[in-house]
Amino acid sequence: MKLEKFSFGMGDRFAHQGEAQLKAVLRAKEQGVNITPIWNKSNREHKTVKTEPAELRAEADAAVAALGWTDSYRVDADHITLATVDGFIASSDFFTLDVADYIGKAAPDSEIEAFIERRKKYIGSLSISGIAEQFEITENMLREIAGKFLLAAIEAGKLYKHIAAGKGEDNFIAEVSMDEVNDPQTPVELFFILSALADNDIKAQTIAPKFTGRFNKGVDYVGNLQQFAKEFEEDILVIKEAIKEFGLPENLKLSVHSGSDKFSIYAPIAELIKKHDTGIHLKTAGTTWLEEMIGLAEAGNEALDLAKEIYVNALGRFDELCVPYATVIDVQESRLPTAEEVKAWSGDKFANSLRHDQKHPDFNPDFRQMLHVAYKVAGENGDRYYAALKKYKDIVAANVTLNLYERHIVPLFLS
Repeated sequence: MKLEKFSFGMGDRFAHQGEAQLKAVLRAKEQGVNITPIWNKSNREHKTVKTEPAELRAEADAAVAALGWTDSYRVDADHITLATVDGFIASSDFFTLDVADYIGKAAPDSEIEAFIERRKKYIGSLSISGIAEQFEITENMLREIAGKFLLAAIEAGKLYKHIAAGKGEDNFIAEVSMDEVNDPQTPVELFFILSALADNDIKAQTIAPKFTGRFNKGVDYVGNLQQFAKEFEEDILVIKEAIKEFGLPENLKLSVHSGSDKFSIYAPIAELIKKHDTGIHLKTAGTTWLEEMIGLAEAGNEALDLAKEIYVNALGRFDELCVPYATVIDVQESRLPTAEEVKAWSGDKFANSLRHDQKHPDFNPDFRQMLHVAYKVAGENGDRYYAALKKYKDIVAANVTLNLYERHIVPLFLS
């Protein structure tokens, strides 16, 4: 199974927006750009809203059938581990291997020594085509890289083999997540990480490295755009080199995690993938649920009351909801509207405060991030929430489609 050049990860926590999401991808196809839709959902998200992996597959299949989509599509078991993967094997064909718990932990000495022995030919001056800088490689440097990343690669290999045993190696796509570390990988680190993936027989088709800056959930990128562009281009060049050096899949490409709503990085990404004629996988997550909330607010009546109730409930559980996401949100309680304020809001005020239009005077990024992590509260109101989504399907779906198409697909693929 081969992942296409352009792919777009679409989270749908409550499994009601498959058709609305696919309509955005269909609009891109009408403009001459083929994008593979990939519905993604993590084990944590399933547990939080009490769904099962098979339900995401059913949603994707139903959307594809309803809209007559005849091209490829995938279902991503997002951020799975050996402890959580088995429930996803039957229904998923894309697996994001999450080995964050092993990054920074040392592999056995024998594995480290074997890794260094395999890489000794690179000691000295290393050139990567397209990068002007010459990299000086020492044995100590290889040892440091192995100490930080080798165990993660070994564990990723175990997880990959476990999936392959269950599905057959040609029946799934593997992505490796290396983004959950404090510092971005250097070109040298990424080069040798990729070598370790090859050593462990992982036929990764996409890799998510760490980039400079903050990738907070549901809001724009915070960081140095020039530095991001430099790292992104260097990573493209390292991947091209590693494919040749280590026999990795020829379609291996970069993935940007928490990529939803990182509007300011879309222009440099678009420019660089065109410059180097390479692909991209961009993964969005909770923004679809936020578009649901916007649609419910615009619908008014009991739907607006429910949206307000969800926010007020979440506000009273600030630490419970925000602490698990502390590294990927930046919410200041002092900048959040009070419960009393929100109770008095009109539907337009609620929607405009939440919608990611940075030029609108009502937009509140703290309010948006707070609700981003509050989907648990909506899940606790499951019957009412699902009923509202069905009753106001047209209003909600219009927001979902517009968000994915105009704010994400157009600047990334059609600009």
